[in-house]
Amino acid sequence: MVHQYKNNGYNIVLDVNSGAIHVVDDVSYDVIALYEDHTPEEIVAELSGTYSEAEVKEACEEVASLVKDGELFTKDEYENYIMDFKKRPTVVKALCLHIAHDCNLACRYCFAEEGEYHGHRELMSYEVGKKALDFLIANSGSRRNLEVDFFGGEPLMNWQVVKDLVKYGREQEKLHDKNFRFTLTTNGVLLNDEVMEFANKEMGNVVLSIDGRKEIHDHMRPFRNGKGSYDLIVPKFQQFAESRNQDKYYVRGTFTHYNLDFADDVLHLADLGFKQISVEPVVAEDSEEYALREEDLPKLFAEYDKLAAEMVERKKSGKDFNFFHFMIDLEGGPCVAKRLSGCGSGTEYLAVTPWGDFYPCHQFVGNEEFLMGNVWDGVKRTDIRDEFKCCNVYAKEKCRNCFARFYCSGGCAANSYHFHGNINDAYDIGCELQKKRIECAIMIKAAEAEMEVEG
Repeated sequence: MVHQYKNNGYNIVLDVNSGAIHVVDDVSYDVIALYEDHTPEEIVAELSGTYSEAEVKEACEEVASLVKDGELFTKDEYENYIMDFKKRPTVVKALCLHIAHDCNLACRYCFAEEGEYHGHRELMSYEVGKKALDFLIANSGSRRNLEVDFFGGEPLMNWQVVKDLVKYGREQEKLHDKNFRFTLTTNGVLLNDEVMEFANKEMGNVVLSIDGRKEIHDHMRPFRNGKGSYDLIVPKFQQFAESRNQDKYYVRGTFTHYNLDFADDVLHLADLGFKQISVEPVVAEDSEEYALREEDLPKLFAEYDKLAAEMVERKKSGKDFNFFHFMIDLEGGPCVAKRLSGCGSGTEYLAVTPWGDFYPCHQFVGNEEFLMGNVWDGVKRTDIRDEFKCCNVYAKEKCRNCFARFYCSGGCAANSYHFHGNINDAYDIGCELQKKRIECAIMIKAAEAEMEVEG
């Protein structure tokens, strides 16, 4: 399978199954489009009005060489591999600890209902958190590196328990030959020097929530009294990012129907000095005024193109920054299992409520249909785990023939469920945006390669 597209002046050809990417001239681009279904003679005849016969013949020979070398029109060798997924032993490697089902903001798009997750406000106790870490260690098999994300609501509303659990985790590392990577997601309201110092010592990554320009952020992320939070958090986030040497963090925003010009929000964050940026599309039902709609897609595609082009220019001038959705590894990348099945929710990764219940991920919390067990009894609903084990790009009809499948790994199971009622479908608007991001990311890589050649 081959995917061809043009972006910001580049003719790009992706061989989906091998991952090989080619930046080609116009004649080669047009030859590749005809190659599978036409003989060389037919291709020459088809393109004779546009290019010379010699140009087309040379391009045909170059394409034939790439096919022979396994870099174009390669076969899919992974579909049979996926059949063994359900047989794999389940090894849990990451937990999302809902350390606080409470929040000091009232974000309009919050899927967690101001931290309550369709339930009640509650803070996780040290005892529940300790049992969760014990469960992770006991169910991690021979895997040494484990991850725990302190999530909410707002985790800093339960900061002492966060610190106590990190201390406990560090003690257990030595006893069980494990290595914990702790991460934290915060809205920044309670961020202070003590939190920053502790996080810089103990947190492998910190996510700082901000939506971009002041008017956009304050409209969607106010306090409960309606007052905006931008002016309070920006100086703290700038200080924190610098204290981490502009690494191992990212500012993370959400764009909605209200700011379809979201590239300006990304660039605003870059202009504030942030080097690690993620601004992601809201996921919401059409009934919500802020929801993204199908008719918004052309504008959003143009914004991604605009952002990608600007990032290339800033790279040339030494003012580059990383945009999470354009970060793509064309040489290494995730292992085959990850490419086929995604984040590992419900199997390798679980969310833990303040009272100790397990769910496949944070977006399923509160939906009793997906309650898998708890920190005392372990995973009891192995049928849910098995269903998630078999959630992969070949189980989804929309993914089987999609060029993006090995990059997005089938998309988000929670989004699929919320829009279609099962985890083996796909959220359509999300798919279209994902495909566009992948195209832009590859274009940026092509531009960077060109810059290296030019010196």
